[in-house]
Amino acid sequence: MKVDFYRHSLGEIEKQAIADVLDLVMLSTGNLTAEFERKFAQYLGVSHAIGVMSGTHALELALRGLGIGPGDEVITTPMTFIATANAIQYVGAKPIFVDTELETGLMDVAQVASKINERTRAILPVHLYGALVDMRALRALADQYQLKIVEDCAHCVEGQRDGVGPGQMGDAACFSFYATKNLTCGEGGAITTNDEELATWLRKARLHGMSKGAADRYGSTYQHWDMEFLGYKSNLTNIQAALLLSQLDYLEERRERREVICRRYEKAFSDIKDVSFTIVPDGTRSARHLFTILVNPNRRDLILNNIQAEGVGVTVNYRAIHLLSFYQKTFGFQRGTFPHAEQIGDSTITLPLYPTLSEDAVETVIEAVEKACAQSC
Repeated sequence: MKVDFYRHSLGEIEKQAIADVLDLVMLSTGNLTAEFERKFAQYLGVSHAIGVMSGTHALELALRGLGIGPGDEVITTPMTFIATANAIQYVGAKPIFVDTELETGLMDVAQVASKINERTRAILPVHLYGALVDMRALRALADQYQLKIVEDCAHCVEGQRDGVGPGQMGDAACFSFYATKNLTCGEGGAITTNDEELATWLRKARLHGMSKGAADRYGSTYQHWDMEFLGYKSNLTNIQAALLLSQLDYLEERRERREVICRRYEKAFSDIKDVSFTIVPDGTRSARHLFTILVNPNRRDLILNNIQAEGVGVTVNYRAIHLLSFYQKTFGFQRGTFPHAEQIGDSTITLPLYPTLSEDAVETVIEAVEKACAQSC
């Protein structure tokens, strides 16, 4: 590839951080994990952060910790990665989809109330591509119906909307540190909350339901532990935390670089016929996690293949969940149910976007898109 779809920004600082961890006694959850959790919560302006093994498991644990289970319904969006809806099913609940806003790809908050019934227990918004859902409006609606909010922030650490950041208005917020995320340790995740009781439960739940973790048990004197409930194995390690800690200092700098790239893309693609892109809502500072273009759905795959043929890596984020085989077979969804999500899912192509993308590489991407679109006409 002339331009890879994604390249991480980890370098000598992270290599040294890992080398330093290898000199410690504790490789598993320990002092570095606790330090990252403290600094991550501080960065987000929330009370607690709990590191876990993935963004997917963060969603499942947050739902369980809030008492969501069999027979319950959770309202979410079909325009997201499958982990969002799958996590709802992992706890025995049923995902109830609402369509997206066509211009942004975000959950259409105006449609949420029509899906609420006596079985509804929570709302699970997704801050797609780095832009936040209207959390002030959603919080007001959730409070009106006494519902919980679990935010899927896998795309959004650095974002803000109307003065609100990720995790600040939800009962819990879930983050992914997967390999392609703005903040990454290859695999990993975190849950944030302002609820002390929930945070205490989550810290035990990620370690089998034990009253003490290894770092607590093996201090100056051995401490006995108890198993208080049936928990899970989902703890973030010192090794992962070491990678994450060093990146916190560069989040803003790297977001600014992605912002420059996105604005260059937006300017270039505004002049290409039959190419558009989702917009960032007013009053929003996007985390700029992904940049997608929207093309004629009948030619999307041809355009995608033509871009790849020019040596530029691309992918699709995302096909609408309700049209995937499992969801159609399980819930009987049919095309036409959520037309905005379907239109985005049928027409979107995700382009390279990362801080180390050079100006020449950005121009290569733009030229590849222009050529691919011209060839497909």
